[in-house]
Amino acid sequence: MNAVFLKASELRDGGPTGLTKALERTLWHLGFHDVRVVDGAHDHGADLLGVRDREQWVFQSKWKSHGPANHAGVDDLERARTHYRADRAVLVTNTDITASAEARRQELRSVGIDTTLWHGATLAAIGERMPDHVPSRYELRPYQARAVEAIERDLSAKGSALLVLATGLGKTVVGGEVIGNRLKSRPDAKILVVAHMRDLVEQLEKALWRHIPKSVPTRLLTGEDKPKGLDGVVVATVESALAAARAGYRPDLVMIDETHHVAETGRFAELLDLCGAAAQFGVTATPWRGDKFDITARFGYPSFKMGIADGMAAGFLSAVDYRLYADGVDWDSVKEISRHGYSIKDLNRHLFLPQRDEEIVEHLRAAWRETAEPRAIVFCQTIEHAEHMARLLSVSDPQWANTSYLHSDLPKRHRNVLLNEFRLGRVPVITCVDVFNEGVDVPDVNLIAFLRVTHSRRIFVQQLGRGLRLSPGKRALKVLDFVTDIRRAAAALNLRRALEAEEAEHLELPHTSRIEFHDETIGSLMDMWIQDAADLETAADEVRLQFPLPGGIQ
Repeated sequence: MNAVFLKASELRDGGPTGLTKALERTLWHLGFHDVRVVDGAHDHGADLLGVRDREQWVFQSKWKSHGPANHAGVDDLERARTHYRADRAVLVTNTDITASAEARRQELRSVGIDTTLWHGATLAAIGERMPDHVPSRYELRPYQARAVEAIERDLSAKGSALLVLATGLGKTVVGGEVIGNRLKSRPDAKILVVAHMRDLVEQLEKALWRHIPKSVPTRLLTGEDKPKGLDGVVVATVESALAAARAGYRPDLVMIDETHHVAETGRFAELLDLCGAAAQFGVTATPWRGDKFDITARFGYPSFKMGIADGMAAGFLSAVDYRLYADGVDWDSVKEISRHGYSIKDLNRHLFLPQRDEEIVEHLRAAWRETAEPRAIVFCQTIEHAEHMARLLSVSDPQWANTSYLHSDLPKRHRNVLLNEFRLGRVPVITCVDVFNEGVDVPDVNLIAFLRVTHSRRIFVQQLGRGLRLSPGKRALKVLDFVTDIRRAAAALNLRRALEAEEAEHLELPHTSRIEFHDETIGSLMDMWIQDAADLETAADEVRLQFPLPGGIQ
């Protein structure tokens, strides 16, 4: 069986972007990991980076509609090899290279600079020989197998299903298995996978490659990507999927990622209605919506559900050593606050005195020294604050010299390169705002700091989840939370109560979690208040609270 995406016609019709994507998928089948596209302005001659056997590989792809590629590709590849400090360098073309290009390769080889050539015939041979599925597929965890079974049962019985899995527990893995199983029984099935933003759609397409055979094509459908056909697996933004459905496209199976974006009305609702004959299932880590719409009204009660506390207590997520810093509580205001009803916005303004960034750096330094092979993410409130903290950290400790910031205003190529450097340990700390909330996999991170960040329950769970993925040698995720919102304290304490209840039933765990305040006196005060404010974690700024007078405060 050949790889459909390496056929000469597919490579020709796909253009330069199609060649790069086909190469990317090929690398996964060849056992590479951490494969990243870096093509774009200032790419220093590279199109893809990949890691295999702890070696950094760099690839330059040269697409041609006809005729061979010239020596410019060889020169670009040499620049890329030097810039990215690559161990191996490969020039890829869907046709062949000119005699002058080959002469240039041999000239470089004579001085010890070796480059490999993959031309059209090489790609065809690789497509024939490479395994049918990505070799790095792993055995499903027991709960993932149960989740797949539950979703398929509900899809068969009622045509819809819902999966709720905490970040790090593999919701995309489960969704991919459901899709892969459907293709095993119906190789010609039309599959539609939908998400709310382009970056997430691109990540989903790549994640699904490990679940589907090389004989099934994947099609990216966005405002910028318009495939000739919609066969195989189509991964689309909701706007583009809706346009295709309005034009008559009808898939057999629909998966909605980050299903909490589905509302009672709107684009997702219209798309699902138009595809009403298809089996439909949603996956999410955070099923809560700000408008209180219950997504079970669309997909039914969760076919399978596992939250953060369940996953941590069962050993499928990393244990946490979570420290809340609310040392700046204004004690003079506490008695007044306790006697009068305050809105949450007013309460936060009166209660918390934010710590200076320099103090935060010292707390982070102490945690860094206590962590084996530390790799840190620092969540900030704004882009400006993320850039400021990156500069501050880079001059605060020699080990942090390569600290970098990451946010949505940066070019995608820059973000991909930075994530690759982070995974390789060349960048020790990343400061960011929200780009790690959905869809980014960074299992090696073992230290997280929250600096004046959102009180949103959904975003809190997403950001915390970035560090909860298991990784070899990782004992626990260390979290520093510099609290400036009482709802954040409520979220952490509610998680602590849930963990305490779960861990009481899992006494055999080697590493249990710890969630506590740096100043436990403040922790006791918060705990007492929050016991009387059950809905505090998700309350709005305008909600007015009446707290009991805490004993012992004069």
